Amino acid sequence: MSDEPQQPKKPKRPKRTGWRRLIPTWRMVLGTFVLGTLLIVGGFFLGYSLVKIPPANALATEESNVYLYADGSVLARDGEVNRESVDLARISKDAQHAVLAAEDRDFYTESAIDPMAMVRAGWNTATGKGKQSGSTITQQYVKNYYLAQEQTVTRKVKEFFISIKLDREKSKSEILEGYLNTSFFGRGAYGIQAAAQAYYGIDAKDLTAGQGAYLASLLNAPSQYDVVAHPENRPAAEARWNYVLNGMVDKGWLSPSERAAAKFPAPKQSTLSTGMSGQRGYVVNIVKDHLIQNGIVDEEELDRGGYRITTTLQKDKQNAFVKAVDDKLMSRLDQKERKVDTFVRAGGASVDPRTGKVVAMYNGIDYVKQYTPNAVRRDFQVGSTFKPFVFTSAVENNAETQDGRTINPNTLYDGTSERPVEGWSGERYAPENEDHHDYGDITVREATDKSVNAVYAQMAVDVGSDKVMRTAIDLGLSENTPELTPSPSIALGVATASPLDMAEAYATLANHGRHSTYTLVEKVVKNGTEEIELPERHERQAVSREAADTTTSVLRSVVQNGTATAALAAGRPAAGKTGTAEEDTAAWFAGYTPELATVVAVMGQDPETAAHKSLYGVMGLPRINGGGAPAEIWGQYTRNALEGEPVTDFNLQLQAGADVTAPPTGEAPDEPGSGDESGSGDPDEGSAGDEDGESGTETPGRTGGGDGTDPGDTGGDDTGGNPDTGGPTNGGATTEPGPTGGGDGGGDDSSNGGTIEGGGGGDSTGADGGGSDNGTVAGLPLNPRRP
Repeated sequence: MSDEPQQPKKPKRPKRTGWRRLIPTWRMVLGTFVLGTLLIVGGFFLGYSLVKIPPANALATEESNVYLYADGSVLARDGEVNRESVDLARISKDAQHAVLAAEDRDFYTESAIDPMAMVRAGWNTATGKGKQSGSTITQQYVKNYYLAQEQTVTRKVKEFFISIKLDREKSKSEILEGYLNTSFFGRGAYGIQAAAQAYYGIDAKDLTAGQGAYLASLLNAPSQYDVVAHPENRPAAEARWNYVLNGMVDKGWLSPSERAAAKFPAPKQSTLSTGMSGQRGYVVNIVKDHLIQNGIVDEEELDRGGYRITTTLQKDKQNAFVKAVDDKLMSRLDQKERKVDTFVRAGGASVDPRTGKVVAMYNGIDYVKQYTPNAVRRDFQVGSTFKPFVFTSAVENNAETQDGRTINPNTLYDGTSERPVEGWSGERYAPENEDHHDYGDITVREATDKSVNAVYAQMAVDVGSDKVMRTAIDLGLSENTPELTPSPSIALGVATASPLDMAEAYATLANHGRHSTYTLVEKVVKNGTEEIELPERHERQAVSREAADTTTSVLRSVVQNGTATAALAAGRPAAGKTGTAEEDTAAWFAGYTPELATVVAVMGQDPETAAHKSLYGVMGLPRINGGGAPAEIWGQYTRNALEGEPVTDFNLQLQAGADVTAPPTGEAPDEPGSGDESGSGDPDEGSAGDEDGESGTETPGRTGGGDGTDPGDTGGDDTGGNPDTGGPTNGGATTEPGPTGGGDGGGDDSSNGGTIEGGGGGDSTGADGGGSDNGTVAGLPLNPRRP
């Protein structure tokens, strides 16, 4: 037996039990890390070796987009890529620096990819902060020049590896040159040279810092930041422009003094090929915006071509709209003799109330001469065409006057000019009536006929201006409509909606309160085979049928007896409202038949500065108003657009009490003013016309207006309706203006559930009163809006 001591045995590691078994050992952690690292490195080198730099894509050879009328006939073609590649030396340093400041300020010092920016962009997109790009200029160039635009993982992986390879094979200057020559700037311009010509008519080498900053801003939103096509987006475009210039200062590319002296360089009007002349160019760009804004087609994909787009526009109606504007407005202008005639612009839109489809638009005399699309611009006040929304809201919300009376067409209001509104919690507001005219007690129907500001400002407060705003949006106006704010002035039409916006809202009234968001597109097919899915369209009851139909009954009176008798030329039952912007910079008529809702606006704009201009003296008239050219255009267009279709009457379900005649309102003022309705009742001694040149109806029982119950009154009551005009056959409205100072016919048409009050003939002279003073109280406009 050996005397050597035995070595103690190494104790066994205790087995891991319980929750400890779930914790990985350090060997497992290390092994996983090493394996993961090897996989990532191996994957990187595998991807780097497999992905090759491909040849340039064939953007320049892509086919045009084809735009079709609803019947399949060709409306227009576009898609020719406007691009001219230039060396970096032929691009001004200021323009180069502006693009870098806008897109990638560390371009010359950073690598081809920015992993942190990519992670940040992915996180922002995933968390709902909007689709964002984490791409460097190198990555954007790879996407533009070598790859397609689809948002797929495969494309992003290719972009990643090609960018790394390209960064090793090409200099930063070569990559920047390629990026500047392939980027899309809007107006069909690919590359900064084409953009410099399209927006400023100069070469890229002559671009200033301010001009370069604007073009660089366009890279963020090419169509929306074109301030000529979308003047309402100018604040956003200028904010982006300021961001670019400030970045140039931060990087030392622009001195603070040069920055301080920079002024926003407004681009020129666009001039395109004759293929876009007439209405075609406007339509193409509006439809493009519709497709992009509704997420139907990506902007860059659309501009690459290959799409066949069937619009909702009907060729016969489109041609009828153009002819009506030419006949009733453009042919009457004399631009050589009257400078003010050079300011005239016209816009309009026509919608089928039953479907929400836009069937016709008028945007300007010629796309290659006047670039701004007048049918969709949102920078002119809608004036009194907004007032029907106030009344609709009153009926919808069962509103009452300050003394507790339900608001209906026969509710009496105080129509005294500059009477402070009651019940308004803000500062004093007392709007003027047109020509400072005092009406005394007046019914809502008559106040609508004559567009009495004092009545409607008070009504907006009675209803609640916030509710009025909500109703206008429900009917079809955009929530982003400029100047659409809750205050008494909302009733006077200070909001600047577009003609298409207003046509959508009036179409809702025509459709008995059911709203269907307008659409411009029937079908989109890519490359002849792939049909693009269109958004599902929804229809809803925006306001009650009683609210919409009672408004229609009131607006029928405006056409039959008020400021819009020119619309009777349509030869069909019609409802509508005239309107005029502040200082007569725009005149409107918005109206509808059961089949068609159409809005026409005549606007004043300086052709050089684009500033809004008053239209005093246009066509040799003292001033233009909604009951003139706009209503005449509407009448001719509607007659021709609906030619051959059956004449149908409005089928109305009215608010309870809407057909109750108002009680006598007392004697009229002793001293009638311009447009006073207190005439003697003698047709030879009538009063001067009010508002848009029409004297309107009399309040029942007031001096100077008969209701058919007194043998001494002119006119009478007749329940028979004229199928051609929608008016009464005896003692009521006809297709011709009535005699000066005519009495109240008092006609009542209760057919089809509708109650239509007739009225006396208007002043056929169309005379207008004098101008009014302008002013504001607590930021609210005091000067009146004419109908």
